[in-house]
Amino acid sequence: MDQNSPVLFGRRGAVATATLNLPKALNALNLDMIDLLSKQLDEWATDDSVACIWIDGSGDKALCAGGDVVTLYRESSAYGEQPDYRSTTGFFSREYRLDYKIHTYEKPIVVWGSGIVMGGGIGIMAGASHRVVTETTRMAMPEVTIGLFPDVGGSWFLNHMPGRLGLFLGLTGAQFNGADALFAGMADRMLPAERRESVLTDLSTVEFFADSERNHRQVWSCLRRQELSKDQLPASVLWQHYDQIQSLTDGATLPEVCRAITAYDGDDKWLQKAAATLAAGSPLTPWIVWEQLRRSRHLSLADVFRMELVLAVNLCASGHFREGVRALLIDKDRNPHWQPARLEEITAEQVEHCFTAPWPENPLSDL
Repeated sequence: MDQNSPVLFGRRGAVATATLNLPKALNALNLDMIDLLSKQLDEWATDDSVACIWIDGSGDKALCAGGDVVTLYRESSAYGEQPDYRSTTGFFSREYRLDYKIHTYEKPIVVWGSGIVMGGGIGIMAGASHRVVTETTRMAMPEVTIGLFPDVGGSWFLNHMPGRLGLFLGLTGAQFNGADALFAGMADRMLPAERRESVLTDLSTVEFFADSERNHRQVWSCLRRQELSKDQLPASVLWQHYDQIQSLTDGATLPEVCRAITAYDGDDKWLQKAAATLAAGSPLTPWIVWEQLRRSRHLSLADVFRMELVLAVNLCASGHFREGVRALLIDKDRNPHWQPARLEEITAEQVEHCFTAPWPENPLSDL
C-alpha cells in the first residue's frame, strides 16, 4: 500500500478500512480523495468477503476539517466575470455522489469522528450507519465565514435536528462537541479517543454473516459495549442553551432572527462567539440558509443533494465566496469586504438566482 496516497485502504478480517491521509491539512477533502473513496466503496459493496466498512482520519487532530476550498477559489471566476461552472460542478457533484452513496450504503459503515469534523468531513460522517464521536470531537458548519452555505446534505441533517438548532448552527457556524452531536442526532455513540485501535481490533473479531441487516446489529452491539457512560460525557452546550437558542431563533423573518442573535449581550462566551461570527460573516449566506431549510423541509435526500449542487456552483461563482476565502485563507487579513455589505441589501432576486440551475439538466438527476 502506498503510504503517500491521500486515502489508505486496508483490511482487518471482514472489516475494510479507509483512512483519509492528509494529516498536515487536517485531512481536508480534495477530488482525488473523493474519487478514491467512492471507487473503493463501489468495490467493497460487491465483495462478499467485506461485511463492514471503517472510515477514519490519519493522525489525532481530525477526521476531516472540510473541503479544499482554496482550490475551488483558484478555479472559480472572479466576481463580475462570466462564471465558468465546469470545475465546481465536477467537484461538488462527485462529492455529493459520495455522500449520497454513504447515506444509502447497504453494508454497515462506521465513521470514527474524532477531533475536528467540519464541512466535507460532516458530509462523510452524517450518512454513515454508525457514527462515532469522542471526547475530542469538534464539529461545525462554518460556511458563513466564507460566503458558502452548509452543504454536503446540510439541508437534510440540519432540518432533522431538535427545534431550530439546525437553523442556529447554519447561521452562526458555532462549534459543538461530541455530546452535542449525540443530542442533535449527528452521532450514535461516544467512545474514548484513545481506544480507536482497540475498537477496530474488537470490531474485526466480531462474527459477521451474509445478512447485512444482521451485521448492522453486530456492529451496534460491539460499539455499544465500549461507549462512554452518561456521567463520562462532556457537557452538551446545545442542550444547555437549547431554550435560549429557541428564543433567539423565534422570529417570523430572517432579519428578525439575525438581529436577535447578533444583539446578544450576555456573558456566555459560546453565544458571544456565535453572534460575532454571524455579524462578521457573509450577508448572503444567512439568506441561503434560511431559504434552503425552508425549501428542503419535505424534499427527498436525492432532491436535497440536487438542490445543494445548484447552490454550490452558483455561490462559488459569487463575489461573496471569493472575498470570504481571500480574507480567511489567502491573504488571511480576516477583513472581508462583502458586496453588498449588509443583510438588508441582499435582494430576493439575488437569493433566487442562487437557487436557479445554471445547466439544462442537473448532473445528479440520476440519484
